[in-house]
Amino acid sequence: MSQLPEQPSRTPVPTSADVARRAGVSRATVSYVLNNNTTVRISEPTRRRVREAAEGLGYVPHAAARSLRAGHTRTVLLPAAQPPLHESLIGTLESGLRQLDYTVVRHNSAGFDADEAARAWAELRPVAVLAPAGVSLTPYGMSVLTRSGARAVITLGPRSVEGAHALVLDEGETGRCAVRHLLARGRRRIGVVMPREPGLGPFAEARLAGAVSAVEESDVEAGVVPLPLGYEESAAEELAARWRSLRLDGVFGYDDQYAALLMRALQDAGVGVPAETSVIGAGDLVLGRLLRPRLSTVGTALAAPQPPAELVDRLIQNPHHERERHDLLRAAVVARESS
Repeated sequence: MSQLPEQPSRTPVPTSADVARRAGVSRATVSYVLNNNTTVRISEPTRRRVREAAEGLGYVPHAAARSLRAGHTRTVLLPAAQPPLHESLIGTLESGLRQLDYTVVRHNSAGFDADEAARAWAELRPVAVLAPAGVSLTPYGMSVLTRSGARAVITLGPRSVEGAHALVLDEGETGRCAVRHLLARGRRRIGVVMPREPGLGPFAEARLAGAVSAVEESDVEAGVVPLPLGYEESAAEELAARWRSLRLDGVFGYDDQYAALLMRALQDAGVGVPAETSVIGAGDLVLGRLLRPRLSTVGTALAAPQPPAELVDRLIQNPHHERERHDLLRAAVVARESS
């Protein structure tokens, strides 16, 4: 009969009582300090002593126990992969929420429909969820999340959802800025790249709608032509090969990466940039500045009314407050040689 090898004795798991003894304070003080409770006055030297004791012992508060005491977790679900502008917001949010003592978990909703995604998120019992643009939450999904303990459900993207708070990144403004610039340069038949890449549909549609509105609001006769394009050299070469038959004199490349891909293919096909076709991207990536001609772009920035993490924290603390909408996108053209 085989025997299991002798296991080394386990190192005792440090407790809040151990932290309290090392810091010379009560367990209640340890709890107040490590849970960032500011309702009780505790001197900064004491707070520092408690944190140093916890760090020295390797003590980490027990999330499940803390959740039982509070009646909810401190887990905030943030979407995983996002377009660059959204990823900037998500990164800022993640850092800020951790400083506010929230546990941040990135979720990937690929392959789920809206209700399946809501049920998957609800299993984690989050205190708040940021839903990506690709998931159109339904009343059922909202109900599942709130009944599971979510105190704030927030949509992130070009559209808001009834019943949820909204951090709106109006991608249409990016398309409007790009096409206004091309119109100002005398371009009248303008292509708009529509990526075939999964997950980009809502953003591309919003940018196309903005491009169309720019033409409609102008006082010139012009047109917009959608250009479906995969992010592959062969796809860009095929489009460039029939470019002159499309009679386009300007193109908004969706973003700098797609614009760079198409501009290279146009140049290889003998189409002059910008002599025959002006090209503009979006995102103001370093890549665009390295191209020749240098790529015109729409620079975008976040214009939050307060630090995003503080905004989310306020919505969590006031779960019955009326739904809020915040428009966070600020866009401006960075004109270079390609247009």
